[in-house]
Amino acid sequence: MNERIKKITSDVSAFWKSRTKVQKGTIIGSLAGIILIAAIITFFSTRTEFVPLYADVAPSEVGRIKETLDAQGVENQIAPGGTSILVPSDQVDSLLVQLAAEGFPKSGMIDYSFFSQNAGFGMTDNEFNVLKLASTQTELANLIKGIKGVKDAKVMISLPEEGVFLSQSNENASASIVLNTEPGYQFTDVQIQTLYNLVSKSVPNLLPEDIVITNQYFEYFDLQTANSNSTGANVGDQMAIKKSIERDLQRQVQTMLSTLMGPDKVVVSVTTDIDFQQEKREENLVQPVDEENMAGIEISAQRISETFTGTNPVAGGTPQGEDATDNFTNYVEGSNANGDYERTEDTINNEVNRIRKEIVESPYKIRDLGIQVMVEPPTPDDITSMPEGVQGDIEQILATIVRTSIDKDEVEQLTEEQLQEKIVVSVQPFNGKASTVATTDSMIPWWVYVIGGILLAAIILLIVFIIRSRRNEEEELVILEEQREELKIDDINNEKETEATLRRKQLEKMAKDKPEDFAKLLRTWIAED
Repeated sequence: MNERIKKITSDVSAFWKSRTKVQKGTIIGSLAGIILIAAIITFFSTRTEFVPLYADVAPSEVGRIKETLDAQGVENQIAPGGTSILVPSDQVDSLLVQLAAEGFPKSGMIDYSFFSQNAGFGMTDNEFNVLKLASTQTELANLIKGIKGVKDAKVMISLPEEGVFLSQSNENASASIVLNTEPGYQFTDVQIQTLYNLVSKSVPNLLPEDIVITNQYFEYFDLQTANSNSTGANVGDQMAIKKSIERDLQRQVQTMLSTLMGPDKVVVSVTTDIDFQQEKREENLVQPVDEENMAGIEISAQRISETFTGTNPVAGGTPQGEDATDNFTNYVEGSNANGDYERTEDTINNEVNRIRKEIVESPYKIRDLGIQVMVEPPTPDDITSMPEGVQGDIEQILATIVRTSIDKDEVEQLTEEQLQEKIVVSVQPFNGKASTVATTDSMIPWWVYVIGGILLAAIILLIVFIIRSRRNEEEELVILEEQREELKIDDINNEKETEATLRRKQLEKMAKDKPEDFAKLLRTWIAED
């Protein structure tokens, strides 16, 4: 056994000494890579990956779920914030089914299944109405959650009290809904109208105008009705138009800056001053056809020319039928009667452009506009992490929006100082932003694949190199054997092999290959002698 170990050691030592430095470095690097890959695979295959079992539940509910899991011996963790509980990924499905069978999570919401499980004769009308309202709110919230773009929904319904007498008028119901929408999802007007109709048809005496729907960012989803094209004749319409303009501008700026800075990094507020003065007038204009010469088109002309030459009596006397005492009717005698008379008269009818305009001015104009923007830097705690020039770009974008939105007839061209007064950009961290639980990612990083590919290529090259080296050694051995056979000389003595010579050769071979056994054999022979 020792001889075999020594032979293996000597072979390995000879093989190592016969390698070059590059080959030695390749072998050492390959072995180190194999060990590293084995360590990485062992780490990822043996570690426990935790994923959320329940998220966004009440802390009291999380405590009850944790007690149940601890009693069952299931490993679990509480996520930061205390509203989520994490369990091993391979046990999520079985735990969900098992806890659902036990009635978890007990959110405290009452649905229609409560009546089938707890119906009894001792329930009063008031208790029944309270439970019915709670179940209606729960079922309506679950119905809204199934809509694309809605992660969660909270519904609050207010029902009027029923009168004792039929003559008493019943008031309309009202509903307030808060949606937790997916980041960046935009609802169309048709989807919003469908949502209003869904809620309105689910509750008796609930009109669409008595429903208020908002999201977690306090953005209202207004219903576009037939009165959307109102000219702002009353205060309600004017406020609705003002709110619609501000909302559209806010969404436009919010979408654009969120694309630049990232979601939940920008908060936008827009204020406007709207002129709701409506003007209707009629204009009758007359303009020349030829504006350069201020002339029209001649449609008719009359020219009269009179000439007189000769002698007539001098006019004088008193006109017939007039008062002689009237100084204004007396003719004065002239001293001469000879003279020339010439009269020319031109009458021309010109046609001009007659323009009649009925003008209705726009029912509302933006007289003033202000935009306030709060931006969170990439590193919230470090204001200096904001890239240089980004704030200036944001101000330039907002200045363009303000310049193009304000009515040109109301305000002349705005200067840079006036634009800066209408724009505010503040860079600071958001302290009131809701924190989200980061789920563990089960995907292996890309650099592991890169390192694994490099090590695999190194191992393949090493194997090819070892195979080639062994083939070269075998070829060298074959060549040496052939040379030995060529140099082999027959024994001259041609000694005949007897039993004694055969024993002697066996003993020599034994003494060479197994010296310990040969020594034991000699001791035995000596002891026998």
